[in-house]
Amino acid sequence: MAEQVYDLIVIGGGPGGYVAAIRAAQLGMGVAVVERRERLGGVCLNEGCIPSKALLDSSELFALARDRFAGHGIDIPAPTLNLSRMLARKDEVVTKLTDGIAFLFKKNKIALFIGTARLAGKDGDTHQVEVEFSRDSGSGSRDQEKQTLLGKRFLLATGSTPAELPGLPFDGDLVVSAREALAFDRVPEHLLVVGGGYIGLELGSVWRRLGAKVTVVEVLPKVLPNMDRQVADTLVRSLKKQGFTFRLETRVTELERRDGTAMVTLKSGDVTEQLACDKILVAAGRHPLTAGLGLEEAGVALESGGRIGVNGNYETSVPGIFAIGDLVHGPMLAHKAMEEGVVFAERQAGQASQVDYEFIPGIIYTWPEVASVGKTEEDLTRDAVPYATGRFPFSANGRARCMDEGEGFVKILAHQSTGRVLGVHIIGPRASDMIAEAVTVMTYGGSAQDVAMTFHAHPTLSEAMKEAALDVDKAAIHA
Repeated sequence: MAEQVYDLIVIGGGPGGYVAAIRAAQLGMGVAVVERRERLGGVCLNEGCIPSKALLDSSELFALARDRFAGHGIDIPAPTLNLSRMLARKDEVVTKLTDGIAFLFKKNKIALFIGTARLAGKDGDTHQVEVEFSRDSGSGSRDQEKQTLLGKRFLLATGSTPAELPGLPFDGDLVVSAREALAFDRVPEHLLVVGGGYIGLELGSVWRRLGAKVTVVEVLPKVLPNMDRQVADTLVRSLKKQGFTFRLETRVTELERRDGTAMVTLKSGDVTEQLACDKILVAAGRHPLTAGLGLEEAGVALESGGRIGVNGNYETSVPGIFAIGDLVHGPMLAHKAMEEGVVFAERQAGQASQVDYEFIPGIIYTWPEVASVGKTEEDLTRDAVPYATGRFPFSANGRARCMDEGEGFVKILAHQSTGRVLGVHIIGPRASDMIAEAVTVMTYGGSAQDVAMTFHAHPTLSEAMKEAALDVDKAAIHA
């Protein structure tokens, strides 16, 4: 019996890989996925987006009960933290969602192989990948340690891994990545966060709300350097009020371990000092995860920074081998990888799909939340683009006032001549949900006037978007 040749073999079962596999199967392709984890979903579902948001929501509720219920006329005894139950709930959320993806694989008849994959050459028009199994994959290979799979196309979607800093190697206990910071068995007394990006600020928020002292060390003069400066500065002020300490233009130069705790040496300019802490979260970026794939032997070319070079169809330097997500150029975001997975599959089926890279939203799930899409004021000033600004505070929004969430604002940047929306930046309650309207308007080339003339139900948080759009022409009603 001839060995099966798949139309598509996807290496990596994270957001980009599993979405590409499902869409390809929907389009009639025979699809196999090789995933090294025992659960699908990649970093996002297992140790990133989903578990972090579960803990953010739980810790937010804890902080609300402790700090703000009384202001709503709800008198309760001071809440006590059951950390083990909070972590268990986080794991339950992850399990339900990863099980859901496994169900979708069965529904779409996608073959799943649990193991590590390595490109193994080409035989005619057929590519080969060698899979080393870590357990029974359910593919009938229980008694095999390795198996070679054959495919007409390969899609590389292995994601990324945390960047390690010199002098701060991960040990899974004292010096940790986000993976371990999502599962501390106790609240740290002092959490040192190295890196002022969204991962560090989100996880710092979780443990600060639960009682930890949190210090953020950032080598740059500002945290979130690519964000709209007014929004970023507002967020920093808010986090400082919540108890964060920020050490900017500072780096960790030495680490001394002391019976489960640490004494770190900080250097800022010519000044050095020592700081004691019991956990160090290194959140200084991520690197593409390409080790062990056999890319060099297969002839797949890498760009600077370890990314894989691809053309407009996500094809690498080797015909028939493709790559998406964190492996290729662009922000390392799950929704970007998902969209690339869909577009990749549809292009293989002859459809003229595309990703609108100009309109990828970015979100920070702190409290208040931050969400942005498009250009910042700094971008427009640098590029000499004439623009007008509309801004509306949540303190003047009725629904936000009812929620006791008046902090923050919506800012809309529009072209001075045409009114076309060039960027939207939100800091405030449920900014993560509100940004979708901005993405839609910008994708269809809409103007601030289009937003201003559109009904926004009252009272809702989204009215702040309408008022900011009105303010572009200085016509806001409630400002």
